[in-house]
Amino acid sequence: MKRRTFIGLLASAAAAWPLAARAQQAGKLPTIGFLVTGTASSHGPWFAALAQRLGELGWIEGRTIAIEYRWAEGRAERFAKIAAEFVRLKVDVIVTTGAASREVMHATSVIPVVFALWGDPIGSGYIASLAQPGGNATGLSMQSTDIAGKRLELLREVIPGLRRLAILGNFGNPNHVLEMDEVQAAARTLGLEVAPSDVRRAEDIAPAFEALKDRAGAVHVCNDPLFFTNRIRINTSALGARLPTMYGFREHVEAGGLMSYGANFPNLFRRAATYVDKILKGAKPGDLPVEQPTKFDLIINVTTAKALGLTIPESFLLRADEVIE
Repeated sequence: MKRRTFIGLLASAAAAWPLAARAQQAGKLPTIGFLVTGTASSHGPWFAALAQRLGELGWIEGRTIAIEYRWAEGRAERFAKIAAEFVRLKVDVIVTTGAASREVMHATSVIPVVFALWGDPIGSGYIASLAQPGGNATGLSMQSTDIAGKRLELLREVIPGLRRLAILGNFGNPNHVLEMDEVQAAARTLGLEVAPSDVRRAEDIAPAFEALKDRAGAVHVCNDPLFFTNRIRINTSALGARLPTMYGFREHVEAGGLMSYGANFPNLFRRAATYVDKILKGAKPGDLPVEQPTKFDLIINVTTAKALGLTIPESFLLRADEVIE
């Protein structure tokens, strides 16, 4: 999604609001820093949902707020640099996601931070509790570690004879360590053998799948900006290795993955806008409870299933929130 389209969504979302609610404040406008882990095309729809909700709350770019956009394009090494830039700019609140949240919180303990989605902020050691996060950050947890077991159960339904599971993760991402621990625990409960695979660069993807094709019957892909940005490459490699894939993001399935089960991200980003609204009106982030997803989506790509020679039960398809053909 291009910046012009994104700004247009902000304006159109606010069209029904009274003029007084959209009037420009005197002096410097409050500034929001958006640190996006992916690209405008990959994460644009999620931020459009946030922008729409901001508009509904009366926050219009150029009128009641200023916005600084930064796209990390899946390159984790850029997170700290962008976070430091926001500190120099003295933005009023930073909105970010996942792994980038850690770098933002390392960069500042003063500027309010809203993480629109984060796998396990407590387990990562960055907030005290969901009810009282403390410090300068709050937002929404994806519960990615909590639903790993559910993902494996869904995989077993589609692949009844599954015995060996590969886990594609970035071992340098602390969230992946937590997620992989949960997946391995769930796999042991289901009697599955597990083969973890470390991928930290785009160049590692194809060799990883080449090594896994004879060692696993399916792949659980952890949530990571690198994997999201390279989702077509991952799915191409997975199909080449004849390996079904399970994800936490719908967009991976749109790009040719087999299926995903996870929180509805546009819904999370809309809710993140409410945090921004409260903070700009004076609330302290540490006093705002971290919320968890209320809507989860099961998405399956039947074209990919056919390419893999899988027959998806009709009962399974009826339970899916979306079937991609």
